[in-house]
Amino acid sequence: MSTKIKSILLVDDDEATNFANRKILTKLKLAEQINVALNGKEAIEFLKNDESFTNQDKNLIRPQLILLDINMPVMDGWEFMEAYKNLSHERKADAVVVMLSTSGNPDDISRAASFPEISGYNTKPLRPEALKEILDQHFPD
Repeated sequence: MSTKIKSILLVDDDEATNFANRKILTKLKLAEQINVALNGKEAIEFLKNDESFTNQDKNLIRPQLILLDINMPVMDGWEFMEAYKNLSHERKADAVVVMLSTSGNPDDISRAASFPEISGYNTKPLRPEALKEILDQHFPD
């Protein structure tokens, strides 16, 4: 796989998961920039702050893909989605939001489907095959 996405935002409170996901994304060369938020509140603040998106060339690069955990302290994935849907279109920047969870709970899957902003639901750990499906569906060549 080659770089298709300018920026990815990982939203997960587990640092080991973030490390593993970043390693997979980097190895597959899927993104120019990978940012991490440890909970939904950090992620919302990140999306509201233009400085979060400024690259070395002083260009704004908003996340094109958000990989979102459900269970986190401070603000969980569901609370993040409630806040996210109230952000301006400019702040969302047409990002594809994919929930990642250790839960295959049908209630979580159904709840995720009730948010039009959520484009997919995958179980952890994140695997290259799942990333390929996300890219093929949402970021075709």
